[in-house]
Amino acid sequence: MNGALSVFTNDKRRNSIRSMPLVLAAVFAGLFAVATRCSAHPVESVAPIAHIVDTGSTAWMLVSSALVMFMIPGLALFYAGMVRRKNVIATMMHSYTALAVITLQWVIVGYSLAFGHDHFGLLGWNSSDICLAGFSPHHLVNENGHYIPETVFCMFQAMFAMITPAVIAGSLAERMKFSSFILFILLWSTFVYDPLAHWVWGGGWLNRMHVADFAGGTVVEIASGVAGLMIACVIGPRQGYPNHVLQPSSLALTFLGAGILWFGWYGFNAGSAGAADAVAGAAFLNTTIAASAAAVAWNIAEYIHHRRCSSLGLASGIVAGLVAITPACGFVAVWAAPIIGIVAGAACYLAVQMKIGLGYDDSLDAFGVHGVGGFVGMLLTGIFAASAVNGVRGLIEGNVHQLLVQLIAAIATMGFVATGTLIIGWLLKVTVGLRVPDVIEVEGLDLGIHGESAWDVGAVPEQ
Repeated sequence: MNGALSVFTNDKRRNSIRSMPLVLAAVFAGLFAVATRCSAHPVESVAPIAHIVDTGSTAWMLVSSALVMFMIPGLALFYAGMVRRKNVIATMMHSYTALAVITLQWVIVGYSLAFGHDHFGLLGWNSSDICLAGFSPHHLVNENGHYIPETVFCMFQAMFAMITPAVIAGSLAERMKFSSFILFILLWSTFVYDPLAHWVWGGGWLNRMHVADFAGGTVVEIASGVAGLMIACVIGPRQGYPNHVLQPSSLALTFLGAGILWFGWYGFNAGSAGAADAVAGAAFLNTTIAASAAAVAWNIAEYIHHRRCSSLGLASGIVAGLVAITPACGFVAVWAAPIIGIVAGAACYLAVQMKIGLGYDDSLDAFGVHGVGGFVGMLLTGIFAASAVNGVRGLIEGNVHQLLVQLIAAIATMGFVATGTLIIGWLLKVTVGLRVPDVIEVEGLDLGIHGESAWDVGAVPEQ
């Protein structure tokens, strides 16, 4: 095996060398854009207007941005514990790489595409926002009557843009080339995530329809889940799936990651209020209740099915509840939160159980939890939204239209994301390739790609 590994390692390195010019070209193109735009559009000095800044809300948004950023290490641990020992470093690299690469993409062009001037309800574009060249630390944005610096708003939204492709990585774990992953998230964020964010939050057509998506049921959850399913279908299943047991490396890591995700999700959901106000408080409380209810529901479903309650099930249930309450948390009354959690926990458990029968390898259940949970959450928002919370009436208050808007938004998101992901995935597959060589997949991506290991994987290769 070692001799074969040497031969295939050389082939792998040659393939990496052939694909790296594309990666470098993308990086240098971005740097060139930064240099030219910043030199062509110097930032003009703006008179300080700090006296109208809502300092309390600004402080909350800074904390919320940090909380959402902390979710990325949490996601890295959550995923790393579920993959095999030989792929822990490679899996964690996906999360941290998404953080670094998408930060640059967001600064160069992503923010402008998502929150620039609206064009036909489909795309944002504002040349002064390219590379943030026109930004001033004193420029404010109005978040529901609370003024915060645009720099803070931009950074908060950047965190959502970073974590979404990191979630997708759960569907393609243990078999994708690292260089191809970088290209994939760059293309996907630019041509899928950014336009979708504009549709929902940046003044696009779904925003004009008054879709109720408080913190990303469409933009983050459905988008990441559907994209994960599509790229998993393009790249194909892992070797040995589903016939061999693919032993998780450490469920303790997954448990720790779930706790960090729950903690960070308060910034994700309550921070989406844009202010330190009553709506943020409602979102905070609803998030806690739904996550707890979904965790219990998942374990109950698991016990009925297998006569046991597992730590992985409890952790997965927590995340399912967090996902489902994401679009609803700032719109529903407290009594609706446990209902949303229970429905999400049961629905996501069923979705995860069905994947083997349906024949796709969603490695770490990005679709089963995020895609299905996001869809459930969007529909339940349309049912349970209460005008007393945030001015939006759902079906329970006689507003059938809101439920239809939620359904349209969910279906449109699924169709757009599925089409865009399949096109990007296919283009990369026929050009630079998506998958590591078979021998590298067998030996492990940690050593085969990165030349490192999380710990001693032992003398006997895992199957």
